[in-house]
Amino acid sequence: MRRSRSCVMSHKPTEQKFITDRMLGTLTRYLRFMGYDTTSANGLAEGDPREDTRLLALAKEQHRLLLTKDADLARRGDASALLIRSDDVMEQVQQLIDQHLVVRRITMSRCSLCNSELREANTCEIERCEYAPKDWRNLTFYWCRHCEKLYWNGSHGRQLEQRVERELRE
Repeated sequence: MRRSRSCVMSHKPTEQKFITDRMLGTLTRYLRFMGYDTTSANGLAEGDPREDTRLLALAKEQHRLLLTKDADLARRGDASALLIRSDDVMEQVQQLIDQHLVVRRITMSRCSLCNSELREANTCEIERCEYAPKDWRNLTFYWCRHCEKLYWNGSHGRQLEQRVERELRE
């Protein structure tokens, strides 16, 4: 009989993934700016009377935590759902920090529109983008392949970082 050796695997812990209901669009974008894989009910067809059931099923299938403003939906989701109490996005993010679900950071690593991971943009993508700053030599740009959207950490990104630093606590 062969003895099996125990093998210790070292790996990076998996970060929490989220799915949000339609009432949390701004929180969805903030979580994406913070680097968290966050899908939204806004990606589902509108008017589906079974949307809540579908959200709960997606949360379970995709190992996501459902974030919702709907108390009944949160109750139905039990451990796979979390009721977001505040209407203020910074208080919503703080609730997630307080529950150790996210950390205070801005990574700009995900597209705020579609949730795709961003990659570093190439010169052609920067040059053909009409809204890119004219003087871009000292900036780093990121590209969403899906949306074909260009991102960079300009004044908007710095304001977002400052707001997170100023208004959120660890």
